[in-house]
Amino acid sequence: MWDFETEPGYQRDLDWVDAFVRDEVEPLDLVLGDPYDKTDERARRLVRPLQDQVRERGLWACHLRPELGGQGYGQVRLALLNELLGRSRWAPSVFGCQAPDSGNAEILARYGTEEQKARYLQPLLDGEISSCYSMTEPHAGADPTLFTTRAVREGDEWVIDGEKWFSSNARHAAFLLVMVVTNPEAGPHRSMSMFIVPAGTPGLVNVRDAGIGTESPEHSSHGYLRFTGVRVPAENLLGEPGEAFAIAQTRLGGGRIHHGMRTIAQMRRAFDLMTERAVSRTTRHGRLAEMQSTQDKIAESWIDIEQFRLLLLRTAWLIDKHQDYRAVRKDIAAVKVAMPRVYHDVVQRAMHLHGALGISNEMPFSAMMVDAQVMATADGPTEVHRQTLARQVLRDVAPGEPLFGSGHLPTRTEAARRHVAARLEHEVAAL
Repeated sequence: MWDFETEPGYQRDLDWVDAFVRDEVEPLDLVLGDPYDKTDERARRLVRPLQDQVRERGLWACHLRPELGGQGYGQVRLALLNELLGRSRWAPSVFGCQAPDSGNAEILARYGTEEQKARYLQPLLDGEISSCYSMTEPHAGADPTLFTTRAVREGDEWVIDGEKWFSSNARHAAFLLVMVVTNPEAGPHRSMSMFIVPAGTPGLVNVRDAGIGTESPEHSSHGYLRFTGVRVPAENLLGEPGEAFAIAQTRLGGGRIHHGMRTIAQMRRAFDLMTERAVSRTTRHGRLAEMQSTQDKIAESWIDIEQFRLLLLRTAWLIDKHQDYRAVRKDIAAVKVAMPRVYHDVVQRAMHLHGALGISNEMPFSAMMVDAQVMATADGPTEVHRQTLARQVLRDVAPGEPLFGSGHLPTRTEAARRHVAARLEHEVAAL
């Protein structure tokens, strides 16, 4: 059965979230620093009471199973929630679902030992610490088959050497989940393992933090990391040796969908500013809203957003139905491909309608434009997902007649004539 309505009980929760984020959380974006900086006591004093309200409402870390303190929501419910939380950079932390901590928590919950969960997972779930997911490398980007960072077993320890690039949140993380090669002779999907590396481990150096776009150095948080003889205990291995690729999929499949959910909020924000500008600004020819070019921008943007939202919700529904990200690979890839394009196009139209104000740093559009490019790169570049989508689609296509194919009209017409003639003979024979 198809249904485009949210059940009344959950809709009441969403209505509460909508008002709560608007009135209590969004103001934090303008006065507080980095949500991942747990040393900022002023921010923590302001945020803790808000987190308590979220917990009382039963909306804390909803992506986690009940035994971990969450609701175990499926992807459809998470989509509806995250398109509200995506309006604010502080909202995910207030609701206990901030990336990369949310994905790291899922990995620890599934693959961690009881000791690992007690030491790393529980403080992460309580919002007491931040974490980092360290995967990509300078020369390889996000292609794990080209990774060279190695870990070698020496007695009861693993020794890690190599470099990692764009490790988000490294500067504030209490620990890192690091994906490294442990058996280069194995196939590309069995050669790597995942380790927990505590921050401050000797030999781990943050060479520098890269920023996004024009971010200043003090706000940059994507670490260029160097591992030189970094020793971690053997018990810091997550899962079994060679399982890192499978472990990574635990967070990447859902993560790509969650990016899309939160991006919808930013698209709507840009759209709302665009429509407000259209009905507020007057030129010598009348209001912007009365001009055809403005109406074109608004119509195209509305259609783009609604189409993308439906694609995302359908994909979330399929994930809930199959409970297997692999069965929904092409749909997830389609979301990943569409997301940055729609985001960019809507923001560009809103920016242009605002004129000089739109391109100034007094409006959010420039940061949004950069963020759209981030979405085209994060969790794998758009080109890779286009290939994935095309291959998944073509896999189920049967070859046609090699010369003219199944759409050749003369061939189809001749076949139709034979079919109709055979039916006519059958009817005559029945008389």
